[in-house]
Parts: sequence; C-alpha cells; structure tokens
Amino acid sequence: MSGLSPTQRTLRELRQRGCICGIVERFNHYAGPFGIRQDLFGFVDIIALYPDGICAIQSCGQSFSEHDRKILDNETAPEWMKSGGIIELWGWRKLKLKRGGKAERWVPRVKRYTIDQLTGEVVEASDEEEQDVHATKLSA
Repeated sequence: MSGLSPTQRTLRELRQRGCICGIVERFNHYAGPFGIRQDLFGFVDIIALYPDGICAIQSCGQSFSEHDRKILDNETAPEWMKSGGIIELWGWRKLKLKRGGKAERWVPRVKRYTIDQLTGEVVEASDEEEQDVHATKLSA
C-alpha cells in the first residue's frame, strides 16, 4: 500500500464510498525532454459522481498549499463551479493512530471549494469541516 500514488489512494477511497470515478489526468510524452503530466482544465486529476453532483478532484501528497493555489489561480475553475460542478482538493498524509505510537495510517485532508473562494472572496472552512465533508455528503 505504501507505494500508491495520491491519485490511486483517492480513487480507492472514493470507490470504497460507493462513488463512480475515473482518472482524467494524462501523461504527455512529447512535452518537455521527459514528458509531463497534464491535468484536465489545468487542475482536475479525477472526476467523481457524487449524489449531489459531478466533482472535479485534484489529489496531492505533501504539497497541499501549492495545489490549493493552483486551483485558486486557475481561470477555468470558476466556470466549472458556475456550471454546477463541485471542486475538491484531496491531500494525503500519514497520521499516527495513537499519540506516541508507531502505527500510522494514510488519511486524506479534503477541502471543498465555494464559488466565493474562486472568484476572490475568501471564506475559510475549519479543518473539521474540510475532513468531514464526505461523512455528511456521501452517507446521505
């Protein structure tokens, strides 16, 4: 399990929650000397079908703030939201199961964006709201 990419972790978690999802990020062999990964619309790695709509997901490991900025600076992201889509950022990190213990588990930090955040008005969600967004949305 330790060798999984953030995208694979996200796909597995979404499928365990009963979502239909797929990867839309592609590898372009011809760009640059070694090729590059290209996201759909510059920010989407995964498309997921939630009960409340279609969701564009960016997944990452340690660089949560860089990917957050990537979404906030993207010109297409507000258009996605205006057309009824949802945008989420999933950042994966290892957390200890017990304070002082050695056992760790991969846990996602999920941030759901609002149209106000993407158009300039920044309304920050608390960490609890970010992590619990799927517990309430997908259990319904």
